[in-house]
Amino acid sequence: MPNKQGFKYNKGYLLGVSLVAALGGLLFGYDLVVIGGAKEFYELVYGLNSPVIKGWGVSCCIVGCIIGAISVGKPADVLGRKKMLSVSAVLFFVSAIGSGYAPTFTQFIIYRIIGGIGMGVASTVSPMYIAEIAPEDIRGRLVSIQQLNIVIGILLAQLINFLILQSHPIAEGVSGAGLLGTWNGRTGWRLMFAAEGIWAFLFFIFLFLVPGSPRWLCRIGKYDKAKAILQRIGEDEYAEIYLADIKDTLKDSQHQKELAELVKPKMRKILLIGITIAVFSQWCGINVIFNYAHDIFKAAGYNVNGVFFNLLIVGIINFAFTIVAMVTVDKLGRKILMLAGAMTLGCTFILVGGCFQMQSQGIHVLILVLLAIAFFASTIGPVTWVLISELFPNRIRGLATSIAVWALWVANFVLALTFPSLNTYCGPAKTFWIYAGICLIGALFIKLYVPETKGKTLEQIERELVD
Repeated sequence: MPNKQGFKYNKGYLLGVSLVAALGGLLFGYDLVVIGGAKEFYELVYGLNSPVIKGWGVSCCIVGCIIGAISVGKPADVLGRKKMLSVSAVLFFVSAIGSGYAPTFTQFIIYRIIGGIGMGVASTVSPMYIAEIAPEDIRGRLVSIQQLNIVIGILLAQLINFLILQSHPIAEGVSGAGLLGTWNGRTGWRLMFAAEGIWAFLFFIFLFLVPGSPRWLCRIGKYDKAKAILQRIGEDEYAEIYLADIKDTLKDSQHQKELAELVKPKMRKILLIGITIAVFSQWCGINVIFNYAHDIFKAAGYNVNGVFFNLLIVGIINFAFTIVAMVTVDKLGRKILMLAGAMTLGCTFILVGGCFQMQSQGIHVLILVLLAIAFFASTIGPVTWVLISELFPNRIRGLATSIAVWALWVANFVLALTFPSLNTYCGPAKTFWIYAGICLIGALFIKLYVPETKGKTLEQIERELVD
């Protein structure tokens, strides 16, 4: 096992490379949330009346995510992590310009699905790439940049939506079909989508400045290039030790098929842990909070402009507490943060459910909403991506990560699909209590089965889980 003591890392270089790779997360977050600001306008422009069609307009990008996540594993192993990130940048750009332009709803859906595929690719490859280039004692912080950028992307979308809306404020009393005659109804909502093209273009250009993953280069036999990158990260001794360790875990992989490896009992167990963590990050209930935020703010008496402002505050809370996770993930560890997140979210949902049961609306509910977002952002949100990027052995990382992230997006889609029915048949109180129960079950699973990966090299984690 490599000894990290005494090695001096080129932290500026590592931070720069990680920030570029994590721009995929920024675009992912932007693409996921921007539709919230445009929804009220494009539904009128396209004449959407059916709840099913309206739901399809919002959720179609998740179908793209599922496609992108499950299809990127093999290409990422064959072509490399960097090239697939470039592909995602192109997909984001096409989606941004196309969604802003689309004259028909069918074209709009096609462009949104294209963006969703980019989201699926980026959400799989970005954390994988950062984990493969980062030293173990700062890997958690660097991989957490992925979640930080997702949050920045969400905040950026909320900010741009708010600024575009404020540039041509909608007069009091204007609603429904009347919005079609406003500047926002004609042009503003299209700019909300098109603005993403700026960040997608910058992502594509900056990717020319980052190296290939040293572990992927070793996987395809390009040891000299891998060594040169490791030397840039650390020093000669660091490069020698880590290169030898990576080679050792890959020594038999040339004669093994990834699918054959995945069905081995120990590999199946690791994959199941990864999938469960991914699914739990979606079913822990935070998306219920985000779904309810708009309604809660409206119930509190805010108008359209006020709701947009409060959603911006939600984004700021999300951002601030993701920073907390980045500071603590390499100090406290992954497991304790996941446990803390599951328990605190569970307790918060019990209280929110109680408020709905007693038909109690007010500032206390708003505080609970912000607390839930803070708990998630400082624990489960970023740590899920860290664990998914760390758990899988070098020889199956591409395919296994792809499967886990695919499961994450399927879980997201199922949640979006089932939430309205749960809310209708069970009521909001019982719905929150159901998710509270899921959080407590998730805490038990984390306690029993999720390993602590803090401070360990990817190769050390592999040996502990597989050997």
